[in-house]
Amino acid sequence: MNLEALKNTLFENINYTDSVFTKHFHDTYTIGITNSGMFKSINQNKTFLSYKNSTRVINPAEVHGGVSSSWNYTNFYPSVELVSNIYEQIFFEKKIPLFEKHIINDIYLYHLLYELFSNVYYKKNSMQIEIKLIEVLSYLIKNYTHCTKNHQNNFDNKQIIFKTIEYIKDTKAIDLSLDDLSQNVNLSKYHFLRIFKQHLGITPHNYIVAYKIQRAKELITKGNTLSDVSLEVGFSDQSHFIRNFKKIYGYTPNKLINNSNIILY
Repeated sequence: MNLEALKNTLFENINYTDSVFTKHFHDTYTIGITNSGMFKSINQNKTFLSYKNSTRVINPAEVHGGVSSSWNYTNFYPSVELVSNIYEQIFFEKKIPLFEKHIINDIYLYHLLYELFSNVYYKKNSMQIEIKLIEVLSYLIKNYTHCTKNHQNNFDNKQIIFKTIEYIKDTKAIDLSLDDLSQNVNLSKYHFLRIFKQHLGITPHNYIVAYKIQRAKELITKGNTLSDVSLEVGFSDQSHFIRNFKKIYGYTPNKLINNSNIILY
């Protein structure tokens, strides 16, 4: 029986990958553990190393990438709503917790996450999974929350960035030009590019590609075919879609479909 709190939450268990991950982002948190190997992580334009028994935490909308070396890891992507609900239960106010530490060397936290992932992959009952989930998130929130945001949007509250992100999402990022984006916020292309890259760390083009791939991943996990998905998110060339998908996630869309180590809860 699936737990409602984890509905549509993706879990990944990936073995021994040697990949370059291009810069991208998620609307969710990314919380995971390194079981072996090494990952050179680039998060918010800073470089970190993740080794065995460490935990990796990425806040929603943080731009990140990296390089893996024989990296064996397990991730999950809890929603903002899920994490903020746990925060509210602890502190009696609705906030989005933000975590300052990207790589956390805390063996207790590692074991809490390992137990959660084991329960999910071995399909334990929903109460057992929920207990592990609450233990993990409450420990992380109480020990590693750096600051909080109001429960509104995940991105910086600069109106230019906010309006651009909303515009990209509303149009589903299909066939957008630099003129479209700059005119939407009444800026010259030069000033728009400068502000966008300053706040998000990537160009509008790279952001749109990452957004399309994120949408594609969601559609694939819901059972859509690769050909339908690539067209839906605006890739006329399926091979181009597959290459971009692998650059971001380190594996192909087919692996997402056929690999039992990747679960949409």
